[in-house]
Amino acid sequence: MSIEIKAPQFPESVPNGTIAAWHKQVGEPVKRDELLVDIETDKVVLEVVAPADGVLTQIIKQAGDVVASHELMAQFAAGVAASVSVSEVQKSSSAAAAKVTVESVVKGAPQAGPAARKLARENDVDAATIEGTGPGGRVTKTDVISKAAAQNSSLKTVVAPSTEPVAYAGARPEKRVPMTRLRARIAERLLMSTQTTAMLTTFNEVNMQPVMQLREKYKAQFEKAHGGTRLGFMSFFVKAAVEALKRFPAVNASLDGSDVVYHGYQDIGVAVSTEKGLVVPILKDADTLSLADIENRIRDFALRAKENKLSIDDITGGTFTITNGGTFGSLLSTPILNPPQTAILGMHKIQDRPMAVDGQVKILPMMYLALSYDHRLIDGKDAVQFLVTIKDMVEDPARILLEV
Repeated sequence: MSIEIKAPQFPESVPNGTIAAWHKQVGEPVKRDELLVDIETDKVVLEVVAPADGVLTQIIKQAGDVVASHELMAQFAAGVAASVSVSEVQKSSSAAAAKVTVESVVKGAPQAGPAARKLARENDVDAATIEGTGPGGRVTKTDVISKAAAQNSSLKTVVAPSTEPVAYAGARPEKRVPMTRLRARIAERLLMSTQTTAMLTTFNEVNMQPVMQLREKYKAQFEKAHGGTRLGFMSFFVKAAVEALKRFPAVNASLDGSDVVYHGYQDIGVAVSTEKGLVVPILKDADTLSLADIENRIRDFALRAKENKLSIDDITGGTFTITNGGTFGSLLSTPILNPPQTAILGMHKIQDRPMAVDGQVKILPMMYLALSYDHRLIDGKDAVQFLVTIKDMVEDPARILLEV
């Protein structure tokens, strides 16, 4: 039975997509729900999977081609045996058998993400034979590397090929590669933000010792009570930001032309770094979430972002954004606004510093905080007080629970 493989329905904010890569070729055996093709949009990478067991009979849209919603990309023959040859499949989508055998090993099991499957293919590893150590038995890139190391002491490829040219003695080589659609969209939005907003940044610092002591005291009980969920720092900042946004509605507002839109809810975006670029999944109705809920969702977002599993709905919307450059060692930075939002909070590295406390010098774990805001809507006084509110709550975590 012949089946048309079409592009998914893109939302209104995404007019089309670009074929990033075909993971199966014409005549290659495919299992139901196995990844066929990646489609890169301005926001996320979408995956199209096989509707049934069978083979691709024709690829109509090649890598790099632009596709619209429901546009035909390929033809698929369901129920065709894995031994069908490429030439026979191309002649007829209803071919039942062939003389030439096509490799029937499936290099990428359904429980392995795209990154893990890609690495497995590059190292001639059958992902179906790997025992996953990720959440729910998911096969991770580390699992693939371990399997490849056991299978062959000299790995062909451990990391994705670098775009940097190989340095040759006496030569100055260059390599020109096209910018990915996602990276181009990120660049476009960042440039638009700097050119169309009156962005200003205010700074403060927060003593992380109270939160660190609270976390150390209860982390074992917290993890046990919430099914293995670990208590991190981000959840405290999200809860503190929610309360501060309630007190300063302008920081939670957005600009739509000459109109100001005040939101009666707090949808917090949490910036996540991926190999393809920065994405900002949204914690919808963050004011209704517990610390455990926040930690679980952030962890889920991070895992799915690395495997290109985020949906467009996951990263659409948001009234305020938090980014944590401290995970990469940043001590201080000025985050760029995420329009149409009017403010973004930047967290940074926790570092011991000598601080004057009651006339004495003490060594305390300090973190610099940065709040970038659109001065067209938010006055400096409100921005400073907003940041101080977050500082006060983090330095005295009981305020988060008492909302004082």
